Amino acid sequence: MKLVDTLRFARNAATGYPLRTALSVLAMAIGVASVVVLTALGDGARRYVVDQFSSLGTNLVIVLPGRSGTGGFNPANAITTTPRDLTINDAAAILRAPSVRRAAPITVGTSEINFGGRLREVMVAGATTEYIQVRNLEIAQGQFLPADDWNRGTPVIVIGAKVREELFGNAPAVGQLVRIGDRRVRVIGVLKASGSGMGMNTDEIVMVPVALAQAMFNTNTLFRILVEAKGRESIAAAKAQTLEILKQRHNGEEDVTVITQDAVLATFDRLLSALTMAVGGIAAISLAVAGILVMNVMLVAVAQRTGEIGLLKALGATGNTIRNAFMCEAAMLSTTGAIVGYFLGLLGAAIIRYAYPTFPAYPPNWAVFAGLGTALATGLLFGVMPARRAAGLDPVEALMKH
Repeated sequence: MKLVDTLRFARNAATGYPLRTALSVLAMAIGVASVVVLTALGDGARRYVVDQFSSLGTNLVIVLPGRSGTGGFNPANAITTTPRDLTINDAAAILRAPSVRRAAPITVGTSEINFGGRLREVMVAGATTEYIQVRNLEIAQGQFLPADDWNRGTPVIVIGAKVREELFGNAPAVGQLVRIGDRRVRVIGVLKASGSGMGMNTDEIVMVPVALAQAMFNTNTLFRILVEAKGRESIAAAKAQTLEILKQRHNGEEDVTVITQDAVLATFDRLLSALTMAVGGIAAISLAVAGILVMNVMLVAVAQRTGEIGLLKALGATGNTIRNAFMCEAAMLSTTGAIVGYFLGLLGAAIIRYAYPTFPAYPPNWAVFAGLGTALATGLLFGVMPARRAAGLDPVEALMKH
């Protein structure tokens, strides 16, 4: 039997029982679609976190108050407690490091902002003029915080795009006096709309000089210090120099945690890559179930086509020919199911992206090839037993049963 005859035999066998074939294809399609969608979710989460951290700025070193006992970055330790305050003067001292270009001290709290009887609660970030450059933010109107002495709390405020819209509507915001907490401050700028980044939505935030924020919240400690290295090759040196400067200022005690942006990204990348592979593996279990269904379908096909197999053998077909014909049918079912499942998975991922536009739910290439390859391998593996059974039938007995 030639290859074209074998393919025709497998096609006719599959199309001869459309319901049985459709169920086999559907089972395999569901398995592949599950792999594609779940890995798209896992890899999408990884890309989302990486993009969010990347949006914080470039060449960043982050100083947190308190010492992480693990010796590395742990997301649970991102906000820590400390026996010693991290101060504005600490941030100023970091600027002496040769590998540091900028440093931006930050204090965070919540308060109410009031203008013309319109009141809403906002997150207040105390920062300095360097913050906009470190974070790569842009001003839509007016200007950012002035380049004053960091210890001087000038009564000015920069507001996010959504805050401006809710308080002022279509009216101009720059130059207006607003009340933030128990203080009156003048709006000098509006941030360009940029959305959220690692839980901090800059569209809904207001920014004041760091000294003013500390006075508002009655605190001397900083939430964190963002340090920008002079270049990517200077990040490690900037981290070491920052840690050494703060250690000297804190009487030789290493009571802060200094992490690099790359270290944070690498940690989340490893965690979420492992998660993607895990959910992909779980989804692949459904491919084994689909393979078992293919085997059952092929076993039924052998029983139903006993006479046909006997006639082929009587006409001179060898056991290998019969085996190849049934293996070809199994491969055809698996391949069709895999292709259908691939497109169903792409459709599912597209629906997720449509529902959540900021979430990059794209299946990784390795998952697509692994899903398709596993589907084909599973179909062939579970098709071996029926094919061997068909090849081992005695032609006389097969014709008698027919």
